[in-house]
Amino acid sequence: MDDVLYTVKETSKILKVGVHKIYDLIHNGLLIPLKLGSLKIPAKQIEKFITDYTGKDLTDLKNIKTLHL
Repeated sequence: MDDVLYTVKETSKILKVGVHKIYDLIHNGLLIPLKLGSLKIPAKQIEKFITDYTGKDLTDLKNIKTLHL
């Protein structure tokens, strides 16, 4: 990640999920954006999200569970 800010679409490509999932993560407070014209996600927020939620099942954002593999 070389840029400081990413659009929702760019973030979806980084996390390999759909754009709607990124909006779900934002609306549930799991990914914190800023609004600069349109929503932008700081690279540090993406890194924090990955660190905080590694090992978690985010299928149901209202009921996040630990993965048991």
